[in-house]
Amino acid sequence: MAPATDRPSPLLGPPVYVVGGGPGGLAVAAALRRRGVRAVVLERAQRLGESWRRHHDGLRLHTTRRMSSLPGLPMPRSFGRWVARDDLVRYLERYAQVHDLEVVHGVEVSRLERVGADGGGSGSWVLHATGGRRLTCRAVVVATGGDSAPLLPDWPGRGDWPGELLHAAAYRNPAPYRGKDVLVVGAGNSGAEIAVELAGGGAARVRLAVRTAPHIVRRSVAGWPAQATGVLVRRMPAWPADPLLRLLERATVPDLGPYGLPRATTGPCTRVRRDGALPVHDTGLVEAVRQGLVEPVAALESFTGDGEAVLSDGTRLRPDTVIAATGYRPALDPLVGHLGVLDPTGRPLVHGSRTAPGAPHLYFTGFTRPAGGALRELALDARKIAKRLAAVAPVPAPRAAPRPTHPPLGARDPRRCPR
Repeated sequence: MAPATDRPSPLLGPPVYVVGGGPGGLAVAAALRRRGVRAVVLERAQRLGESWRRHHDGLRLHTTRRMSSLPGLPMPRSFGRWVARDDLVRYLERYAQVHDLEVVHGVEVSRLERVGADGGGSGSWVLHATGGRRLTCRAVVVATGGDSAPLLPDWPGRGDWPGELLHAAAYRNPAPYRGKDVLVVGAGNSGAEIAVELAGGGAARVRLAVRTAPHIVRRSVAGWPAQATGVLVRRMPAWPADPLLRLLERATVPDLGPYGLPRATTGPCTRVRRDGALPVHDTGLVEAVRQGLVEPVAALESFTGDGEAVLSDGTRLRPDTVIAATGYRPALDPLVGHLGVLDPTGRPLVHGSRTAPGAPHLYFTGFTRPAGGALRELALDARKIAKRLAAVAPVPAPRAAPRPTHPPLGARDPRRCPR
């Protein structure tokens, strides 16, 4: 990996464009505004938090409310410790309102180009957006997130299989699958949660196809959240962290090997840093497997035209529905792939306040998979990016007229977002 450029150069002219109106983009815009730098958020959807709205109905954060708040607005206690999807969406809407953020909806940025960089200057950035727009600025923050596009493997025979096949991104709740035989492919957090929901929601049979055995952690042990452990070991070398985390896993999670789900062979920290594979937070999977409600099976290899799903061990199943919890990709290639700022997996070479060589004032946030929690990492990145941009001669944000004081998000007030 090429070294990043860490020394700032003069930044002239408003605004800073933030591409993406999710938690990362809003946090950066708010942090910039607090430092007197104008930021304009470009969001392709007509509503904030659109990607979160599309998650399944029963989604709750695996990170605690206290450690998931964005800079400048704590989440209210009424959200509980593990924040629900709809509460998070309300929080994002309120966050933009409280910080008086400039958000332009319905604008999708398709490509970034650097211009005017001859003669040793840093040049400018041109954003090509919907409607033929060409927006020019000196700094851009890309916050479209690492889960922009669902990743559906091209299994052999997929096109001829007569059953129902959908990505986990299209799953909402277990109601449509009552009485059905469902195969969930992928034993990450999404796959585990969906399998447990289906088992409790009336599916006739639920099987979970596992290619690589995951590490499983209790979401909380004696009040201590797994997220806090992730924060503590975040900067530890893998050689002491892996044995410690394995010891904790063995002490708190029973061996599911007899039920077809063996313990992972690679250390937790090694898996996160090498593969980006986070541990599975137990929200009912352990008991569902032990009770036979969710059956672990081998990885899915192919489909047949007569309705069979073929597993890696040769087993042939006839599920009614296959739900692929097979991950996402950031889909950054059309936007910045030509700039040499992505690694072979399509993720940014750098994030936070660092910039890649040859791309000054181009920042990325929200493309890592930290064990300490994605929202916490977004908050840290936002502060770092704002500090860097504010240190290079920013243009102050316009002074707005005095606004009425906003009530706390959880207060009973007619102006707050409805439940």
